[in-house]
Amino acid sequence: MKTYELLTVFKPTLDAEEADKAIEALGKSVTALEGKVDSTDKTGRKKLAYEIQNFRDGFFVTSKISLPESNVAEFKRQLKLNDNILRTMFLAK
Repeated sequence: MKTYELLTVFKPTLDAEEADKAIEALGKSVTALEGKVDSTDKTGRKKLAYEIQNFRDGFFVTSKISLPESNVAEFKRQLKLNDNILRTMFLAK
């Protein structure tokens, strides 16, 4: 398994409970793809450099995950389908 870092920007309309559920759902999808979440850092709400989908700020979360290389494409596809996510940055460590 390879280690990755995932920066996720969630919509600012999510309250604390909904954000936690969205983060937990990401963890479950990683587990379903035979990976594991090593750590999660909730940076919090920050102002965006430019407007994304008419939002000026977002809720930032950084996760370190381990995932088999064969399942990375499916995980990225699931991230794109999630309506609560504005942007992601997926980096190999």
